[in-house]
Amino acid sequence: MKLMIVIIRDSDSEPVIQNLVQNKFRVTRMSSSGGFLRQGNSTLLVGIEDEQVQQVMDLLRKSCCPPDAENQYRATAFVVNMPYSFQV
Repeated sequence: MKLMIVIIRDSDSEPVIQNLVQNKFRVTRMSSSGGFLRQGNSTLLVGIEDEQVQQVMDLLRKSCCPPDAENQYRATAFVVNMPYSFQV
């Protein structure tokens, strides 16, 4: 399993979350801020199987607005191995 930590602009959070949920991915959203200008961001946590990483990356490319002069990237994604996963 993998844990994707995805940082996106607040304005992109709803379309991204909707696309992830429609494609049967579970997602947790946390509000965050960062960068030099302390702009509002959303941090998404998505638990996925190893073979689903590319599918989520494609959904991010499709769902996020193109970068503008102030934002270099659409999203920043970290993919972390998750050797243990369980629900209580």
